[in-house]
Amino acid sequence: MATLHRFFSASSVLLLLLLVNSSASTVHEILSKYGLPQGLLPDTVEHYSLSSNGDFVVELRDPCYVHFSTLAYYEKTIKGNLEYGRISDLSGIQVKKLFIWVSVTEIVAHPNDGTVEFEVGFLSQSLPVSEFEAIPACKSKAGTSCRGVESLPISEV
Repeated sequence: MATLHRFFSASSVLLLLLLVNSSASTVHEILSKYGLPQGLLPDTVEHYSLSSNGDFVVELRDPCYVHFSTLAYYEKTIKGNLEYGRISDLSGIQVKKLFIWVSVTEIVAHPNDGTVEFEVGFLSQSLPVSEFEAIPACKSKAGTSCRGVESLPISEV
């Protein structure tokens, strides 16, 4: 009887693990479920956590650069609060504007306009959502396609 009980306990745990893993989503799929484009985060996500109140932490393999219409720098850890169509209290993403790096503090999707708005303090810039439909490859260096971007983000200086 004890052997039968251990068998059912072990198989129940295994079944539960399989059910949990089969319903697990990637962070990119979760962005889509929340009305945001998948390509807001690069392809090097190692793991993430999302709490019931929307607070999240995303861990990348390494810090890296992605070139959209502007150059973006992703720190190894990205944090914020996720709600439908918006990421607020964001930290861990910077963009290069002219000669300086500025931190992105909020991202808002505007589906009616087909744009994504990036807030940097009290300033904002809207870009076409099409730039963020594909999950971008993360580069360890800014690269030559970024036209001479040699300066480091604020957190690296």
